Amino acid sequence: MGAHGPGAPGVTLGVEEEFLLVDAVSGRCVPHAARVLAVVGPHGWESSGGSFQAELLSSQVEAATGVCRDLAGLRAQLRSGRARLAAAARAGGARLVASGTPVLDAPAPPPARGDRFAAIMAAYGDVVEDYQACGCHVHVGVPDRETAVAVVNHLRPWLPVLLALSVNSPFDRGRDTGYAARRMVEMARFPGWGVPPWSASAAAWDARVEALVEAGVLVDTAMTFWLARPSPRWPTVEVRAADTAATADEAVLQAALTRGLVGAALADLAAGREAPRADGQVCAAALWNAARRGLDGRMADPVTGRSVPAWRLVDDLIARAAPALAGTGDLDRVFTLVEGVRRAGTGADRQRRAAAEHAAGDGVEGGPRTVVEMLARQTESGVLPTAPPGEEPDVWDACERVPEPDAP
Repeated sequence: MGAHGPGAPGVTLGVEEEFLLVDAVSGRCVPHAARVLAVVGPHGWESSGGSFQAELLSSQVEAATGVCRDLAGLRAQLRSGRARLAAAARAGGARLVASGTPVLDAPAPPPARGDRFAAIMAAYGDVVEDYQACGCHVHVGVPDRETAVAVVNHLRPWLPVLLALSVNSPFDRGRDTGYAARRMVEMARFPGWGVPPWSASAAAWDARVEALVEAGVLVDTAMTFWLARPSPRWPTVEVRAADTAATADEAVLQAALTRGLVGAALADLAAGREAPRADGQVCAAALWNAARRGLDGRMADPVTGRSVPAWRLVDDLIARAAPALAGTGDLDRVFTLVEGVRRAGTGADRQRRAAAEHAAGDGVEGGPRTVVEMLARQTESGVLPTAPPGEEPDVWDACERVPEPDAP
């Protein structure tokens, strides 16, 4: 059934993670998706409903968890999926890398096989020929599509904050772009991207999507580029703000915070509280702030319009989600994981730190090549690093309230 599957409102969740495949020697992206997927098979976790899929280009693969009810089970599935894809990649002379954009330059890989991928390539031309952006998508169960659209309205102001916590794409094709999340710049190529517009109803949402399809800017009604949406297939809200997480721990953090925000939205809806009509341009400004600097600096508060430290908005997000997080027993774990990001830095911070530490004397690509090695190691370990390699304490184990289950 995969991460999209139906489940209890505000409780069940699943995650889709997109990865790059790079050559084990050069660190450059390679078109090995078909051979990696042939090794792991489409169904990676038969007992849990998880699966593996192709992505738009043949240098990308995706792992989707099954439907989960607790963070410990979700983390076990995420780590299992990464381990299986990484092992399949190594068998073919490649490495699995969790980065929002390719670190090193390489020729654009061919598209993956399939009629829908072919239709996308035909629709967008050279805009997608080298589009290798990778994200982390979180699904949370909701009662119905009408509720899903109302929940998305409540999520709008928080999408830039979720991005700021997840930034993991400062490099793009061999250079430091100056952005913490270059993936957002890549997504801006497409119509209807970014924070979604406020919608009065599911009918209004569907009418807007159908108008975009009619205009020829979307391939079909299942294809939108907004960072949150009602799933086109399942009774879930899908949030796609985050860069693909460098570690499974950071993917768990995104999932926990997203579920907490959905829980807060459901509580507001039950009490008759409508979502704030945050200005679309201020939301876009906050998203740009997050993409440019991550948590290092200030962001526009989409509700008040004022510029505030990015970490203050993280604190506000946690306060907003806290009642729902406490209800699922996740509040202590979220505090621990956020503190881990505060100590270790975001994925973008760690990429730049690795490049700076190894640039001298290693040639033009010495720094970025070292970044690829670090990313491959973090992708496979799944653990948020808060110490030098080989000495990383498991941030997850710093909070012992929820026991880790057996892996599926």
